[in-house]
Amino acid sequence: MKIMTCFAHPADTVTNCGGTLARHADAGDEIVAVILTHGGRIHPNKYAEEWRRENPDDQITAASILEIAENKKRELERAADVLGIGELVLLDHDDTMATVHEDVVEQVAEQIAIHAPDVIIADYPQNPVVTLSSHTVATMTLLAALERAQTFLRNVDGRAEVNVKQVFFSGNPVLVGDSLSAYGQRADCYIDITGTVGRKIAAMDCFPSQGYDGDFARKVVESNNGEHGRYAGVNFAEAYTRFRNETHTLLPLTEHARSQDYLTRHRDYSVINLREQFPVRRGE
Repeated sequence: MKIMTCFAHPADTVTNCGGTLARHADAGDEIVAVILTHGGRIHPNKYAEEWRRENPDDQITAASILEIAENKKRELERAADVLGIGELVLLDHDDTMATVHEDVVEQVAEQIAIHAPDVIIADYPQNPVVTLSSHTVATMTLLAALERAQTFLRNVDGRAEVNVKQVFFSGNPVLVGDSLSAYGQRADCYIDITGTVGRKIAAMDCFPSQGYDGDFARKVVESNNGEHGRYAGVNFAEAYTRFRNETHTLLPLTEHARSQDYLTRHRDYSVINLREQFPVRRGE
């Protein structure tokens, strides 16, 4: 399987689906991550917090946007090595992008045509009226690019059409365990990342310039992936909403569902102490 991710900022790939990507990398699947912006302005903690010091470091406060973006790129490269992401495609747009742009749609469509992924992972699109959400803009750009890639014609565009089989949206803000409580609005696919949760934490630790390392990395995994894991019946999970319906010849029932013991599973998914197993390396 070939997987593509398409997110607004460098760290988004790690926080949204890092554990899933590590599992697929271990299974031998090919992974390419497309990042729309350089991320220099998003969570600039290293630089913004330095200005708050009584005697700020001139070397840090004098950093240009290009230097900040280059540092973010190096952080992403280290995280990609941890997770097993094979290729990074950095489009390097400024992360003040608040609307869909035709040229960016064309760039993403080109990457879809080049890599021909089987599935794509992207942010769940929030209300597009909130144009400050570059995450939603990134996914709107992707969906437009998907349609464009489907209409490529070899004798006109020099390349054949590409039809991506499925898109998985991460970050759906609704947390329910059934299809009725929120009238169908929910995550409908969970990936058990218990076996790769340490690598997700290690990848988040690669982003100290955002303050994503250390305690924050463990808090995110404990609270977000831990709660999704509780709904999924495992220690830690990443949640997705499928873009397209799926077709089966028979009603599907997963091996995980067959093996679940609903009487005792709450004990089974409560056995890992993240802070103890993956302690923060302070002062390193």
